[in-house]
Amino acid sequence: MGGAKKKSMAQMEKTQDQADKKEEPGSGSKKGKGKGIIEKRPRGLQSPDLSDPKFIAEVQKMGAITPFSIASQFNLRLSVAKDLLEDLEKRRLVRLVGGNARIRIYQPAAA
Repeated sequence: MGGAKKKSMAQMEKTQDQADKKEEPGSGSKKGKGKGIIEKRPRGLQSPDLSDPKFIAEVQKMGAITPFSIASQFNLRLSVAKDLLEDLEKRRLVRLVGGNARIRIYQPAAA
């Protein structure tokens, strides 16, 4: 009812020393030395130009095309990749081969 017991002076000094060691860079364990800080890049909202020959060539090289594969390869959001694939299907550059309401699988159209 009254809360935690008050720590002795020695226990308070120990916790203070441990907190200071955590704040110091370079000291402590070697556990995370190999990993650097990973910078998170924002996903693009601009879709690539559909008339760009490089983009079309990259899409034609892919075997099975999913929104995730397009989004990860061109650094796009999934919603943008889905819209992009719908536009490519309207232009008959890819054709729908399977999937359902959640995911659609496309294949490059035969040239």
